[in-house]
Amino acid sequence: MKFDVVVLTDHRYVAPEKNTPYIQNVLREDQLVLEALKNKGLKVTRISWDDPNFDWSSTKYALFRTTWDYFDRYAEFSEWLEKASKQTKFINSKELIYWNIDKHYLQDLSNAGVTIPKTVFVEKGSKTTLLAAIEYAKSEHGFTVDTYILKPCVSGAARHTYKIKSETISDHEAIFQALVNEEAMMLQEFQHHIVSEGEISMMVFNGEFTHAVLKIAKKGDFRVQDDFGGTVHEYTPDETQIAFAQKVVRSAPELPVYARVDIFKDNDGNWALAELEIFEPELWFRLNPNAADILAKGIRATCSFDERH
Repeated sequence: MKFDVVVLTDHRYVAPEKNTPYIQNVLREDQLVLEALKNKGLKVTRISWDDPNFDWSSTKYALFRTTWDYFDRYAEFSEWLEKASKQTKFINSKELIYWNIDKHYLQDLSNAGVTIPKTVFVEKGSKTTLLAAIEYAKSEHGFTVDTYILKPCVSGAARHTYKIKSETISDHEAIFQALVNEEAMMLQEFQHHIVSEGEISMMVFNGEFTHAVLKIAKKGDFRVQDDFGGTVHEYTPDETQIAFAQKVVRSAPELPVYARVDIFKDNDGNWALAELEIFEPELWFRLNPNAADILAKGIRATCSFDERH
């Protein structure tokens, strides 16, 4: 059978035996996207990216939705990504996905004039110590706070994300060395406003803002992800925030068909980009089901389905 679009998930969400609220949200949101695409006259199905029996040449496009095991299986996923990209097209594009998977993209956006947190990248195999990296961040990148965030350049769900205070630097030296030996890391200033005010996620499809949420960390934590007890609230951003989000997506190498722009007020009081998610972002369609129709409309308008294969 031939398809116009395959909606990609991971194996845990294909036919889950458990029925938790989290899984219900995953299934509901993917279903909203499936129905919206079908309503645009497209032939659509939903499968796991690692399905060994699927012929990737049988679909015109693959849409990344809930492939949330990729960072735990990155070598395997990268191999699949390269192979599948030769048989079908991706939404967003392969080039955009490769750019966005690695958080070095933040430097590109900073160079384009987007405000990001003060950041130092520590490349894989670097022989520096954590203390030396922090001293470098202070002297060369203007770090002024005494608390820092260490996290991988390729990650998700706060994997290997550490909050480090000046007095605990030595306690994190061993894990720092182990991580840098395996992958590139990034060191950032701890952002106090994320704890006190939260982080705003704005959904932008083909440059058009659709809806937003406010993510707030649970008391005593700094991670806003619901995996760690964070809460999500509907949010109405102002024109300045929307303009910032639109500037971010337009600063990418190409305009994403869909994107989530996470922003916060930095330690200097300026709006700054936490992350631009254009690969497999959670998009909170359950809070605005109409946004799934806007996404489907954008896919129908920007992708070519005339050529049957």
